[in-house]
Amino acid sequence: MDDWLEIGTPEQFKALSHPLRQRLLFALGREPATTSQLAVALDERKGNVGHHLKVLREAGLVRVVEERKVRGGTEQYYQRAAKRMSYSSSPAEHTQAIFGAVGEEVARAAEQPLVVLRHLRLTEEVAARMAKALRDVVDDAEDAGEGEAVHGVLVALYRQPDVTRG
Repeated sequence: MDDWLEIGTPEQFKALSHPLRQRLLFALGREPATTSQLAVALDERKGNVGHHLKVLREAGLVRVVEERKVRGGTEQYYQRAAKRMSYSSSPAEHTQAIFGAVGEEVARAAEQPLVVLRHLRLTEEVAARMAKALRDVVDDAEDAGEGEAVHGVLVALYRQPDVTRG
């Protein structure tokens, strides 16, 4: 699995626009899995999962990493194309799909999640320093390995649109 993938093509954004595809990417970030395993883990129909895996594969976001012969057929194990994916610029509807998928994952969290939204007035310099610090926290986090609980980390720093005051 590659370390980093920059999302930027129209096919990739289209593939990311469906919440189930986001959930599939989250699940495949943990370990390779078959269509059947993913269907059970996500409580979805196998055919539905297969369709969405095909879209993700054609967009280069997942790949087959292993094939096994089983009962006269071939079982494919899928894995995310990269450990980390970055969205440098994405249309609003794709950002909404990403946040929708994260919202679904947070709603299913095993424990009470930490979710904080705070609005601050920042200078451009302070905003840039904060963005770097947040990216460093995520980039420097070490994976504890097999047997440990998986935690989702979502970091967002954005400038709100200017609002005219009446």
